[in-house]
Amino acid sequence: MSEIIEADIARLVSAFYARVRAHPVLGPVFHAAIGTEDADWDAHLAKLVRFWSAVMLRSGAYHGDPYSAHLRLPGLTAPMFADWLGLFEATCRDLFTPDMAAAFEERAHRIARSLRMGLFERIPTRPAAA
Repeated sequence: MSEIIEADIARLVSAFYARVRAHPVLGPVFHAAIGTEDADWDAHLAKLVRFWSAVMLRSGAYHGDPYSAHLRLPGLTAPMFADWLGLFEATCRDLFTPDMAAAFEERAHRIARSLRMGLFERIPTRPAAA
């Protein structure tokens, strides 16, 4: 596999989120949270590059809380994770060699599974006995 570098991550984030913004289901959720103008997205895309750098390169560049950020997204539903992963996989396959695409996809699936479980599949707790 070719070595993943920051430029690959920046290219992926830019191409992928262009697709997200145009997606009929995902786009409105992201637009409501971030905005619709390119200037609205600049800081968010930079944060996402740092996130993926931390994930793929173990750079330590990201110090945020993706769970809390997604918890606040109005309109986010569990089935949207399949749409997100489908777009992500297609973008990876368009940009990278099969091995490099698979490396990104494997991490994306783990992240999506974790977020989806935390946001939508929590085990309800019972009230404490009186």
